Amino acid sequence: MVNAPVIWIAAAAVLFAGWLYWRYFTRRAAIRVVHRFRARIDRFKLTSKAYIAESLLGDESIAAAVRDHAQLHGMPQAAVWRTVRTYISEIVPAFNLLAYYQVGIAASRTLLNLFYRVNVSYVRRTSLDELPRESIVIYLMNHRSNADYVLAGYALAGQVAISYAVGEWARVFPLEYLFKSFGSYFIRRRFREPLYHTVLERYVQLVTRNGVTQGIFPEGGLSRDGKLRPAKIGLLDYALGVAREPGFAARMYLVPVGINFDRVLEDRSLLRELRESEGNARAGRLTQLREVLGYTAWNAGRLLSRRWKRYGQAAVVIGEPVPLEAWFAGLERDGRGLFTLPRADRLGVIQALADDAMRRVGDIIPVTSVPLVCASIQTFDADFVSRAQLLERMSEVRESLAHHGRQVLNADEEIGETLDRAYELLRLRRVASREGAGYAVLPRGRELISYYANSIAHLLGEFESAVRARDALPVHAVVDL
Repeated sequence: MVNAPVIWIAAAAVLFAGWLYWRYFTRRAAIRVVHRFRARIDRFKLTSKAYIAESLLGDESIAAAVRDHAQLHGMPQAAVWRTVRTYISEIVPAFNLLAYYQVGIAASRTLLNLFYRVNVSYVRRTSLDELPRESIVIYLMNHRSNADYVLAGYALAGQVAISYAVGEWARVFPLEYLFKSFGSYFIRRRFREPLYHTVLERYVQLVTRNGVTQGIFPEGGLSRDGKLRPAKIGLLDYALGVAREPGFAARMYLVPVGINFDRVLEDRSLLRELRESEGNARAGRLTQLREVLGYTAWNAGRLLSRRWKRYGQAAVVIGEPVPLEAWFAGLERDGRGLFTLPRADRLGVIQALADDAMRRVGDIIPVTSVPLVCASIQTFDADFVSRAQLLERMSEVRESLAHHGRQVLNADEEIGETLDRAYELLRLRRVASREGAGYAVLPRGRELISYYANSIAHLLGEFESAVRARDALPVHAVVDL
């Protein structure tokens, strides 16, 4: 009869051998993934979460913030350090190469191609390849949908594994673990505690200093009315802080990214939130749940009955990198070194940089078929437009966009094809209907027409004022996530 200790030793040996084999298998798989995608992997992203946590716990800036917090609130420092550890655990991701490429990219490809025809283009494709290997790159993007995280990650998968700052909405099982394994870090929006922001700032600066490529949505939340929102500077200010140290200013680049959709999945929910911000009654949780379940069931039925149709195009345009070395040098020449300015002045200078970056993002937002049709409809002061009039106006708008160098998808196709494709999507959503020789905007459709027109109104030149004049949405509401 075999002794129990021998059984335990044999079992431990088998488990240890299995663990060694698993490590060997995953490492080989990770190497294959990197070679397959030919992506730049920031080495620091592979650093263990424990090592990053210890680095932050040993940071003198955080230690000073702990002392200040303890004195201000009359708390023992040990209790404050426990809070800091909670913040660190909440913020710091645990990037997994296989999860990002084998699971994340595969899932994003499947989902995106189920819902959309994905189009990825570059203002100048070789510009990213020309960046120095040691460069610190920050992608700045407009925020149309929560699908932006998936779409931008998928678009850049062949270039880099990008890290995002993700809001509280994703801190639910299993999204929290998925986002963290993809290298994203969580932030508490509208949480003003100085201690928390010191921890967040030092984490952002730690990863920036070590060359981790980041993706930031400067608008700070989803656009509720389709328009570009003013830039917020919090995370950008944190990242720029590494330029206090010699050599980092020359390595930093901002890359504008423009995103647009023929259909934003949560558009009606965003418009409802916009109305609620203007004082309308808030929809109850049961109402929202009923809408979500109805939407899910309707689409599942269409999928199972093979009547599924995709929601048009999801488009990404990646702009040219903007080096920050000249910007820092210009401030120094003017005697206004960024880190010698008073805080209020420094934030004003960074705000100007962020505003310029958002202008660059706005300039490359792609024009897909539904926004083009909606903007053209908006130029008419009527709820009925003949097909001939609409086709003529669409041609004029498209020519104006092309003249100004805008990113128009399918710019060479016959304009009638663009209209027919967009109308089918609008008809399915009961936004517009075909009436005789033209198209009528249905009662519930005008706000969606405005929403999609607003996404490109700033690009329309001589047609912009006509589109803005018939905007059916509130103009003063700004709502954060």
